[in-house]
Order: sequence, then structure tokens, then C-alpha cells
Amino acid sequence: MTKVDKKFTFIDLFAGAGGLSEGFIQAGFEPIAHVEIEKSACNTLKTRAAYHYLKQSGNFDTYLSYLRGEIKREDLYKNIPNDLLKSIINLPIGDENNEEIHKQIDVFLKGKSIDLIIGGPPCQAYSLVGRSRSKTKMEGDPRNYLFIQYADYLERYKPKMFVFENVLGLKSAKGGHYLEEMEKIFNKKGYQIKLHTLEARNFGVLQNRKRIVILGWQKNRKVNIPNLEEIATESNYLVKDLLNDLPVIKAGEGADRFLNYKTETTDYLKSHALRNGIDILTQHVARPHREQDKEIYKIAVQKWDKKQERLNYNDLPERLKTHNNRTSFFDRFKVVAADLPYSQTVVAHIAKDGHYYIHPDSKQNRSISIREAARLQSFPDDYYFEGEKEGANRTAAFKQIGNAVPPLMAKSIAIKINEILS
Repeated sequence: MTKVDKKFTFIDLFAGAGGLSEGFIQAGFEPIAHVEIEKSACNTLKTRAAYHYLKQSGNFDTYLSYLRGEIKREDLYKNIPNDLLKSIINLPIGDENNEEIHKQIDVFLKGKSIDLIIGGPPCQAYSLVGRSRSKTKMEGDPRNYLFIQYADYLERYKPKMFVFENVLGLKSAKGGHYLEEMEKIFNKKGYQIKLHTLEARNFGVLQNRKRIVILGWQKNRKVNIPNLEEIATESNYLVKDLLNDLPVIKAGEGADRFLNYKTETTDYLKSHALRNGIDILTQHVARPHREQDKEIYKIAVQKWDKKQERLNYNDLPERLKTHNNRTSFFDRFKVVAADLPYSQTVVAHIAKDGHYYIHPDSKQNRSISIREAARLQSFPDDYYFEGEKEGANRTAAFKQIGNAVPPLMAKSIAIKINEILS
């Protein structure tokens, strides 16, 4: 963890599973509150808050007991202050709830000011895929204007800076209209902004993931905003360095908790603190697949192994082609290639099926597990993804992972912001 003289405070809006927040916490920032609409994600945030609290308070064995499945979630939560649980606010941000959210945040502030607001509204309204699948091109979707709510939080809490993360499509959505409106309203609230287009793989993440990050700062402050696009971590690692220590499982197999690792850790996992000294593996669970899909998976892996070619859906035998749409999404079946330096982008659609994320080992013949997806997003292995109810929920976990900001990328941004604020 990066040492800081002062712990700068932050609020995380539209917090999701906490990937952005995790990077800032690892860089020494102090979370005051997280606001998130999804109950499953709020449970994940609570479990992660328990992790950080128990680690700092010298009671880390309690968290390890939870990872092993020796105690229930409610027992884990009994070991952390109630205020910490309440600081994770499970409400949708909007005019009907903001007063209540503000009231709850103000309780946790305890006289402190907010140095930073982080977060990014749901991205479906700006994403190219979201627009292509929507009959109305997302016109009229209320999520298009959640940045106005974000701006209102800036006005209320007056942070020194803010970090607004979103998808690349934000630049082109409605011909750039939303981006222009954002700049205007942020300016009106007293903030200048600088937009960065970042590639996660430049931050040690073994994934091809481009995102927009807007840094904002109070206009009356003289700050030297770095060019985040110039940050790059040299990497000689391949995707296999992220997968090879995990137990072999087939479709429908795996365990939610306490599978032993297959081998010792790899240099990549050790140097990036993904497998960080805890010999407990959780959520290495693969979804079941139909026989037809498994046959397609084998073809896709063999094609990659022999020729390093991707499977074109139209090249499959007729009996295996069940989709009516033959003119787009040719690569709907895609291997997470072990011999490349990064995978394809992990998105929330992984919660619906795993066809775009086929494991590279044909003997396992499956899509990637929850833990493998989490590693591609650079979440450490001690990060546990919750469902609404006690126990594993594969769909909820995949959705949270697909929507997340990679913690390794977030940490690099946080270190730069810490330098600015210091």
C-alpha cells in the first residue's frame, strides 16, 4: 500500500462491486461512503469493507474463516462496526432519494470534508453495443443524464477533485452531445475537466479494455494534471500467467470455497498482488454448458491452437448454427487465448453466457470461472463477490465483475491524484 501523510477522503457514487474504490483504498485513500443501487453489489462492498477493517484491526483470521466457509456472512458482519455497514448506501441516485443519501453521508462525515468524489454512472446509455441493441438508440433513457446527478453531488460536497469513469462510446453518444453537456455542467459547478482515454493493459491488467476517465478539479486551484495516457507498466506477461495455477475443472464443476491451488503462484500474480499470500481459493466455479456449445468450444480452441485464428460463426457446421443473426457478431464464440498478453474485454454480458470467454484448455472445455474473470479484471483472489442472499450467485458475481473498473488501473490513477492533492 502506498504510504501517505494524510488520508484523503472520498465518496464513491454508482460504486458497483468496488473496483474503482479498491484501487483508491490500496493507494491510501479513506472511503466515507459508497452509493449503489444493486443489493448484491452492496453486499460485495460490505464484505470488502469487512476485509479492510479486519486486516487493519488485527482480526484478519475472522475474514479467513469466512473465505473458508467456517462462518456465515451475518457472523462476518457482526465483527465490524455497524456504521461501516451503513456507510454502504443501497439506494438509486436521483431526486427521490438524494435527500436521504445526503443525510446518511453527513452522519459518516463527522466533521470531515470530502477531498474526492469517484464513480461513473451506468454505461449502457453511452456504449456502442447498448445503442446498437436498443430500438430507440437509448434516446429518452433516464440513465443518459445521471451525470447531472453526479454534478449535484459535486455542488453539495465541493470535493477538491473528482474522477468520472465511463465507456469509450461516451465520446460519440448523440454526436458528442452528452460529453459537451457534461463539460458545461461541471464547469457551472466550479470544475475544469480533462478527458483521458485509457487502456487497462497499460496498467498491468491482462485485458484489452479501453475506458474514458475524466479528471475534474476546482477551477480556483492551480493543479498540474498529469497525462494519464502516458502511464504504462511494462509487461512481459501472458494470459496463461493468470490462469495456470488454478485447479482443472470442467463445465459445471468447481467449488465456491476452499479449493487448493494447483501450483505455486506465478510471477505475475505475485508482483501484482492478485494472489497475495492467502492459500484459500474461492469462486472457481464454471457454469454448465449444453453439449452443442461444448462442441463449438472445442472447435474454437483447436482453431486457435493450430492456426491462431478466431472462429467465425458462419464457418461452423450447419447443425451447430442455431442463431438466426448470421450478419453480425461473427465472433460470438471466442477463446481467452493463453498465449496473448491480454484477453478480450470482460463485459457484463458474461452474466448471461460464457461463449465469448472460452477457456483456452480444450480438456477443460468450458467458459471461464468467476475467479478467472475476476483476475482478468485484476481483482485480488481475496475479493469475494456476493449475491443478494447468503452463498454464491454466479450470475450476480459475473455481472459485477463485467461492470467493474480494474483495481490495478484505479490504483495507478489514485497514486497520481494523491500526488496532486499532496
